[in-house]
Amino acid sequence: MEICEVIFSILPATGSVEGKVSQVDISPCPTQPCELHKGKSYTVNVTFSSDVDSQTSKALVHGVIAGVPVPYPIPNEDGCKSGIQCPIQKQKSYSYINELPVKAEYPSIKLVVEWELRDDSSKDLFCIKFPVQIVS
Repeated sequence: MEICEVIFSILPATGSVEGKVSQVDISPCPTQPCELHKGKSYTVNVTFSSDVDSQTSKALVHGVIAGVPVPYPIPNEDGCKSGIQCPIQKQKSYSYINELPVKAEYPSIKLVVEWELRDDSSKDLFCIKFPVQIVS
């Protein structure tokens, strides 16, 4: 099991394995938990430094509902097409930017989003968790 860094103090704090997160910006998200409106899209921007070299990076996103991770589709899984110039180099800082779309058919529910960016060895460059509430 990979270890995730928690963005808001609502969740227990942990760390990341292959990199270090220095900043996370989810917008628009003026309050906690983030209210995600159905039919809208949100920007997730993670600034991190890598502890390893990697030719590739791939994002995996899950909505954790009642402790069960459910795959959450995003438009682009390729981190190298999401603001990161690959190959990723050790000890360099990167800004990963992607979209979190909220489909109109999603239920109105509170959940935790778990967002991982994995290197070419399938280890986490970063893993973050943040609470959200999907609303109409």
